[in-house]
Amino acid sequence: MDQQSGGIEFELSVIVPARNEEISLPACLDSLVRQSGPEFELGRHWELIVVDDDSTDGTEAIASEFAGRFSGVKVVHAPELTPKGSVTGKNNACWAAAQSASGKWLLFTDADTVHEPGDLSRSIAEADRHHAALLSYSPRQIVEGFWQRAVMPLVFSELASVYRMAEVNDPERSLAAANGQFLLMEREAYFAVGGHRTVADDVLEDVALARIVKQSGRLIRFRYAPEALATRMYRTTRDMIEGWTKNLAVLFPSPVALAAWRLLDLALFFGLPALAIEIPWLVGWQRWALMLLWIRTLWRFYARVARSNFPRGDVLISILGVPLFVLLLVRSTLHHRVRRAVVWKGRSYRT
Repeated sequence: MDQQSGGIEFELSVIVPARNEEISLPACLDSLVRQSGPEFELGRHWELIVVDDDSTDGTEAIASEFAGRFSGVKVVHAPELTPKGSVTGKNNACWAAAQSASGKWLLFTDADTVHEPGDLSRSIAEADRHHAALLSYSPRQIVEGFWQRAVMPLVFSELASVYRMAEVNDPERSLAAANGQFLLMEREAYFAVGGHRTVADDVLEDVALARIVKQSGRLIRFRYAPEALATRMYRTTRDMIEGWTKNLAVLFPSPVALAAWRLLDLALFFGLPALAIEIPWLVGWQRWALMLLWIRTLWRFYARVARSNFPRGDVLISILGVPLFVLLLVRSTLHHRVRRAVVWKGRSYRT
């Protein structure tokens, strides 16, 4: 079946690209098959397609076990990447699965997501209600360990500043964004704009696809949806460093300038109290003025990071994550603009 000849058999096709996801995949698939019910029955109203992207762990076996237990679940294999390095694995996997899908709606969701009951049917209803050709959710982020708790709120607060959802959702504005962890598209719109094949070499395929959809004159809707699903993006700090190295320089228009501003936050956070205490010739009101400036700096920083939708404790410690965040911004810029290559899940991609 291809996009030209394939018919619509289901209301929804859920597509899960998976490369070496044996740790995350069971919880993801379990949360998806539990969506099935009398009014939204798996195998009758919707289908679940798992794309094994040349995994070397137990990913394929886990997917096959679910396919054996549940009608409506199938496993497909992503084609070999050719030419090497010019097409990302995720785009290749999603495009292959989309061509074998037969849903009126196509949902692309990552293997590290966990979906709440009723998530799928509610999302279709929401897209219909808003006449959206593309609906994307930003999930609740699950983080563990000090560095994830300190750095992830910084990243997502900056994303909230750059990709303002009210502007993204405004058809009169050119700004477009989406989150590939949950990306629901009308089948007709997906193939009309070329789907993942059109953004085949883009490491930030979700934003690129949203931009193409919006440029086509179709409506998109993007929002934070903690009630719909959660995700644990990274299992280790090393994974987090590799992941944000891949993405930060293309997510933000001026990553080096952003790094400089965050370093200024760090300097003011630690420098203003030091100046107030250590400069001997300051009089009382001058010391108080420095401390008031420090309090204002703290509040502005806290208010900015609070937009990340992370727990208060993570927001409070995020100032300590600034050095690593700055390092990631610079590292990502070097990889994208100097080395012209990034690495993700054991594959190298040209940028």
